[in-house]
Amino acid sequence: MISQETIVALASPSGAGAIAVIRLSGKEALTISGQVFQSVSGKILSKQKTHTIHLGHIVDDTKVLDQVLLSIFKNPNSYTGEDVVEISCHGSTYIQQQIIQLLLRRGCRMAQAGEFTLRAFLNGKLDLSQAEAVADLISSDNEASHQIAMQQMRGGFSNEIAKLREELLNFASLIELELDFAEEDVEFADRTQFNELLTRITFVLKRLIDSFAVGNVIKNGIPVAIVGEPNVGKSTLLNALLNEERAIVSDIAGTTRDTIEDELVIEGIGFRFIDTAGIRETKDVVESIGIKKTFEKIEQAQVIIYLIDSSQLTLDNKNLQEVQVELEKIKNQFPLKALVVIGNKADTISEAQISNLKSQIPNILLLSAKEKNGIEDLKNQLLSFVNTGALRNNETIVTNTRHYDSLLKALEEIQKVSFGLQSGLPSDLMAIDIKQALYYFGEITGEVTNDELLGNIFANFCIGK
Repeated sequence: MISQETIVALASPSGAGAIAVIRLSGKEALTISGQVFQSVSGKILSKQKTHTIHLGHIVDDTKVLDQVLLSIFKNPNSYTGEDVVEISCHGSTYIQQQIIQLLLRRGCRMAQAGEFTLRAFLNGKLDLSQAEAVADLISSDNEASHQIAMQQMRGGFSNEIAKLREELLNFASLIELELDFAEEDVEFADRTQFNELLTRITFVLKRLIDSFAVGNVIKNGIPVAIVGEPNVGKSTLLNALLNEERAIVSDIAGTTRDTIEDELVIEGIGFRFIDTAGIRETKDVVESIGIKKTFEKIEQAQVIIYLIDSSQLTLDNKNLQEVQVELEKIKNQFPLKALVVIGNKADTISEAQISNLKSQIPNILLLSAKEKNGIEDLKNQLLSFVNTGALRNNETIVTNTRHYDSLLKALEEIQKVSFGLQSGLPSDLMAIDIKQALYYFGEITGEVTNDELLGNIFANFCIGK
């Protein structure tokens, strides 16, 4: 799949800025750059050392396009493993396009999405899981997702998988050797050591598979639906959490007709809050559509915040009973979702009323969204739903669905091998399952791959990376 063409793309974000970076990679990168670059000191570009920066001008025949800094990274000591040139020019979109068009006329072609990183993988500079971590690093928008991407890019995940694969491969070789001497009935692979290895591999695979629940949350954020009857303070709570006037607040019931979403990062974990329309019986067509959307958002959420007006509950026991019935409905309809019950407007009720509420609704969290009292308690409650222990201990966490799928399949094959070993299965049958396990390990790091898989992975990259 390695193309011999020299590719070019804008490596910095599109649009105007102070500077822009244009990247070239390929065997003609230095030659083509040298044709359009004039050093202020008269240096010949191809004769300069790797990892050096040069001041000069980009010239189209006699027309000077810009004064630039040009960086040289010679193979194999570059990101892609090929000759790489990076041109730092002024950030005018006109200048960017003029330089790129000039390079295209001189023999470059436009890079495809992720093609620089694809070349890095094909040239052995990164394994496949590290290459995928590059995309995760670019898209990381909180401390936790950044930490995981950095760990994976440094090879934490792939090193662990590669070590297990190598040990399994050694035993697979001994099993294959036994097949060559089948008539002599000899065992080259120590069955006790092999069983210990399978136990260790099973333990590691299960740990990695279990980590995906946390990894997926960290990578994509936790959707939290704020629900309740109209005018209990849902929009006020959202504004208090975000510390800005994101949602319209009004005393008129039914103000929120549609869902409002925004994200908040709490101690490195992203939470996507969804302020929904109040749940009540209504004949208003627009409001009823909003209520329908509320239930759709509850389906998508992992955490439900059920907000009630604590001042109303203390006035009427009937209201309290209705809330208890509503909470039971939500628990029965969404038994697997975390539920946080919040009594808002707690600043308007007495200590005796607070005690009564806590006795009637266990685990209720009382706060005042308007006064922003109790907001930190709510944030701590939300954080308790995320197992951040593995993150704090710098353990390997799986965030990639493709890796998760390969790990599940590898575990299934390892369990087959383990069962075969315990039941005295012939070596030739065990060898088949071992090969399948090795195949799924190789899928993760890229020892086993195909053009379609690579196309799917790198299509999600930005152009220029």
